[in-house]
Parts: sequence; structure tokens; C-alpha cells
Amino acid sequence: MNWNEQGIQAMNEQKYEDAAQAFTKAIEEDKTNPTGYINFGNLLGAVGEMEKALVFFDKAIEYDEKAATAYYGAGTIYYKQDQFEEAVKMFKQALANGLEEGDVFFMLGMSYYQLESLPYAQANLQRAVELNEADVDARFQYGLTLAQLELIDEAIDQLEQVVQRDPKHADAFFNLGVAYAYNEELNKALDRFNQALEIQPTHGLAANGKKTIEQALEQG
Repeated sequence: MNWNEQGIQAMNEQKYEDAAQAFTKAIEEDKTNPTGYINFGNLLGAVGEMEKALVFFDKAIEYDEKAATAYYGAGTIYYKQDQFEEAVKMFKQALANGLEEGDVFFMLGMSYYQLESLPYAQANLQRAVELNEADVDARFQYGLTLAQLELIDEAIDQLEQVVQRDPKHADAFFNLGVAYAYNEELNKALDRFNQALEIQPTHGLAANGKKTIEQALEQG
């Protein structure tokens, strides 16, 4: 294994000091290769050194302006720092340079969601789901975005797929309850709130939803 491979293995084993030493040696061995800088940036991001991580991603881009994973890494840092407009710029650069993967579309969609640019969030989260149908997080966020856009039937379809793939997803059951209530399908709404509470008895929003639906059913 080369130094970068050794560093990644150490990172996966949470041996962060060993990883740092390996990535340092990779950079010393080839100072103009962006890979070592990108890996070190990912390591720094993993241990919470956000500003230092950005320095390494910037250095990687300086040596290779088409280093798509450097833009993606920088985007994740900006996202964690709530700098969503900067995150959007970085994720779009990652896509422009060929990193057309589900994770990139997911993070771009989430950045747009945080900026309340819901149509853009919808488009990118939809693409994330298309590229990785097993990604429950992407499908859940896609469903929430559809609901925010009042595309309720489409939201229900996505959220039902979430709970099929993850039967313990209390928040998905809760949001299904809200969606069915919006559609005035009260018995289905009550069922989904109950399922959320079975999974997470302390789910206060689901408890409130259940109470509201029970009162509505009693009143006929």
C-alpha cells in the first residue's frame, strides 16, 4: 500500500494520528499531487478541524482545479458550518468536474433545502434517489421536500418506501401521519402516528398528532 492507502485504512480504523502521519508522508513524497491534500482535508474534517480542512482542500484545487473530490470535501465543510451558499458553489463545481454521484446530489439538495430553494432541492434530491435507490436518508429528505412543496401524494409515496426499507424510521412514520392528515385520511394518519410512537414512545410530535386525530375521529 502507498501512503495514501495506508492513511485511509488508518482513518477507517479511527487511528487518526497514524492517518495524519501517512498523509503527511504522501504529500512530502509528491507535493503537487492533490490526493494527499484531499485525504488530509477529509481527516481534518472528520476530527472537527474545519478551517484547517479548507486550507488543504484549497491547496488541492490549487494544484488541480479539476479535483472534484476537493470541491466536494470543501462543500461538506461549508455545509457543516451553515455556509450553505458556499456549499452550493462547491458541490456544483464537484458535479461540473465529473463527480456525478448520489452523495453529491444529496448534499447539493440539502444545501438548497437549507436555503429554502425547494424546487432546486427537489430536483437534486430526486437525482440522488435515482442514483442510489437504497439511500434511505436521501429518500426521506426528498419526501419531506415534496411535502413542503405540497406535493402530498408524491411525498406519501416516497415516505412509504422509506418505512418499507427502514421499518424503525419513526420520523418517516410521523411525517406520513401528517401527510395522510393533510389528505383527510384520518385512520391512516392515526395508524402512522401510532407506529411512530411504538418505535419511539417519547416522540412528542407524533403524540400530539395522535391526540389531534383521535379528537377529530370522536367528533365524527
